[in-house]
Amino acid sequence: MTPKDILLHLRIPFSFFLMPVYWFAISQTPNLDKEKAFWIFIILHIFIYPASNAYNSYFDKDEGSIGGLEKPPAVDKKLFWVSWVIDVLAVIICFVVLDWVFALMIFVYGLVSKAYSDDRIRLKKYPILSWFIVGLFQGAFTYFSIIMVFDKNIDSLKMQLLPASISTLMLWAVYPMSQIYQHEEDTKRGDKTMSILLGIKGTFVFTAILFSVAFAGFFYYFTENEFIILSLFNLPTLAFFGWWFLKTLKNENQANFKNTMWLNLLASVCLNGFYIWLCIK
Repeated sequence: MTPKDILLHLRIPFSFFLMPVYWFAISQTPNLDKEKAFWIFIILHIFIYPASNAYNSYFDKDEGSIGGLEKPPAVDKKLFWVSWVIDVLAVIICFVVLDWVFALMIFVYGLVSKAYSDDRIRLKKYPILSWFIVGLFQGAFTYFSIIMVFDKNIDSLKMQLLPASISTLMLWAVYPMSQIYQHEEDTKRGDKTMSILLGIKGTFVFTAILFSVAFAGFFYYFTENEFIILSLFNLPTLAFFGWWFLKTLKNENQANFKNTMWLNLLASVCLNGFYIWLCIK
């Protein structure tokens, strides 16, 4: 693999799709330290998420489109070692500039993300278990990892249970949609993803239901004005989702890479925008 191939498989821009959890946690963080917030952002989006992407790419060896990469280059063992080196660097940086608790949680996150793809465990083969673990760790676990850098008081952390749970609900909602265009490739490898289990139509319905539950949580958690602004921010996502669902009902080939990436991009832009607005506010 060339350095360019390795960089492509890190899929650093794809980290944008996981960024809403970071901004949500930062917007709800007491005693915010901007320097620490900066380092958390770098560690998650430049180190941890790309390392997970690279590890996943190495074991999947996809020939078709993958998240954030329409035509992935062929992979070799270099990608495996690059992933580990990036993870170790991230943990070391955590110890040096943040604290041992965040370093430990990041280390655990890295191990879980590797268990998702590694052939010796391959959580990806188990649709419900992988869906549950991915949503839990990319959502609530990451949310609490960020919050605990600034506040480790147990009583304060209890107040964060609802937003952390909403973060996981949002990940549980969108995760099957990220798999909807990969049914053929995943089946060929012997992986039964949540989207394969649900079917194409079922994936849309399942996502709509969980998204509604997450928004019910937002309604309870936010003030009336904040919820109205959240809803306005997310109108483009809802409109595209509805339009795409209707198109897919007529032709299942519309459940493709291009439309999936558009949904991911819209959802991320809208949620990031709202959470950043909360930070500024």
